Amino acid sequence: MTIARAGRLPGRSPAGAEATGAVGRRDGAARRGRRRSRLTASAFVAPLVVYLVAFYLYPLYRNLDLSLRHYTVRSFVAGDAPFSGWDNFARVLDDPAFAPALRHTMVFTFVSIAFQYTAGLALAVFFDRHFRLAGTLRALFLVPWLLPLIVSASTWSWMLNSESGVVNYALQLVGLPPVDWLTSPDRALTSVIIANVWIGIPFNLVILHSGLQNIPRELYEAAALDGASGRRQFWSITFPLLRPVSAITLLLGLVYTLKVFDLIWIMTKGGPGDSSSTLATWSYQLGFGTLLPQFGPGAAVGNILVLIALVFGLLYIRVQRRQEA
Repeated sequence: MTIARAGRLPGRSPAGAEATGAVGRRDGAARRGRRRSRLTASAFVAPLVVYLVAFYLYPLYRNLDLSLRHYTVRSFVAGDAPFSGWDNFARVLDDPAFAPALRHTMVFTFVSIAFQYTAGLALAVFFDRHFRLAGTLRALFLVPWLLPLIVSASTWSWMLNSESGVVNYALQLVGLPPVDWLTSPDRALTSVIIANVWIGIPFNLVILHSGLQNIPRELYEAAALDGASGRRQFWSITFPLLRPVSAITLLLGLVYTLKVFDLIWIMTKGGPGDSSSTLATWSYQLGFGTLLPQFGPGAAVGNILVLIALVFGLLYIRVQRRQEA
């Protein structure tokens, strides 16, 4: 009996060895499970990574490369453009067309956002009241958002046509003179802003209406019992509680409006002259609008626009994190 006991390892019994083996098997199975989970997650993420690299990172890299080299048509095809550093950016900033394009971009963006948000908020509050056909009317207001931009821009170009447009026809019916909406330097920018406001109102309506649904109805009932009017309820309950959603809506609208190109190009092509030119349309004109394209300066303008949008995008992320916190 003593010899048998002495032949065993101290502190180890058959039951203990079996338990240790079971623990090892469980650990191995857990490691294999985690490995499979990581592989599965990587498989789901891979298409997104490929999409971002192919359609975002690589175009951004190519655009930056274009802006830092002196490209011509021949060197663009051959790929041997000399490095020019920041010369294209200096050339763009010194160009007399830069200041008007930047000013028009800011006016177009902020005026559009102001009217889009105001109208969207008014419609969201209106549709927050339950009445017959509310859903149908709200769906009809989404039509401008669902239409392709080329259709919307072409429609507004026809409506605002100086000679055969329905807007001037309506003005003549009430005894007012026709207006050169798209051919007057004083009104071209206003015309594209009107069209852009019409297109952007549904986006604000949808986001703000969703935000209104999250406000507890009990607050309005308590305010009504206290004798608060509808206007008082809006400024004391609706607007303050809608502030986080409003901030995100405004920032998203700003980033989107900064890069609007097709609407302006179809309606006015940035003209007449440069009266409705923005950074987006000017970048296109430099790169593709002439027989001798200026790829470097055009890419530099595009990068300036990307930088402006990036600043507001980072601001959006900061606001979103504050809201989540």
